[in-house]
Amino acid sequence: MSGNLLFLFNLLATWYMVGLIWMVQIVHYPLFDRVGSEAFSRYEADHGRLITPIVGVPMLVELVTAILLVVSGSTILPRWASVTGLGLVIAIWLSTAFLQVPCHNRLAHGFDADAYRTLVTTNWIRTLLWSARGLMLAFFTVRGLQS
Repeated sequence: MSGNLLFLFNLLATWYMVGLIWMVQIVHYPLFDRVGSEAFSRYEADHGRLITPIVGVPMLVELVTAILLVVSGSTILPRWASVTGLGLVIAIWLSTAFLQVPCHNRLAHGFDADAYRTLVTTNWIRTLLWSARGLMLAFFTVRGLQS
């Protein structure tokens, strides 16, 4: 696969996640505390089951293409930007694994105000990291289209 095609898949996966993470941060997570205690465990279980394929596939595409861009390069994306982009993806995955997933695990046992606040607050990390990735890739897309 050419470096520019890798770049395109990476760009698409990233911007899909930028849109999704902002919707989750601004709309979805803030509504968690309105579900009610009786229904919350089921709501959280359904949330996990339904969101995993929506988030998991593009996150994997983004990770794999970010790795391949570092390895094989692209005429659109300079090497330093590929490395920076991969670093941002790794930071997003680490935040997910060590901050957001433990909150969801706690919430799976019922609504917990502290876990909820931590989830909403720490999810800003992923929101800002994905936004930074998206803006960086958009910058190099515009630059590549101008050359």
